[in-house]
Amino acid sequence: MRFLEEDEELNPIVSAVNLVDVFLVIIAALLIALAQNPLNVFTEDDVTVVKNAGKPNMEVIVKKGKEIKKYQANGEIGSGEGLRAGVAYKMADGSFIYVPESVPEEGVPEGEQAQGE
Repeated sequence: MRFLEEDEELNPIVSAVNLVDVFLVIIAALLIALAQNPLNVFTEDDVTVVKNAGKPNMEVIVKKGKEIKKYQANGEIGSGEGLRAGVAYKMADGSFIYVPESVPEEGVPEGEQAQGE
């Protein structure tokens, strides 16, 4: 029965048990942080994350379902492919008006069509 009367401060197993408890708390905190991450691959949510918005090194991360795509800015403003679709005007009251451009008739250059009307 001398074993039961032994002082707990001298027993090295007690400190090892305390370390296991500390590691279990750390692991639980990490799992909770992983589950709350918006880019979690285990959820089906659609998420868009913008990093460094408005700066030359801006990144956009888009997650649709389980697919994650990363887009990186090249530093050029307004670059890309496309056609001009119209003009937007800001009014005095703060509202915007969009005016689509007319489609030119066949055989008539765009500049001459405006003169004929």
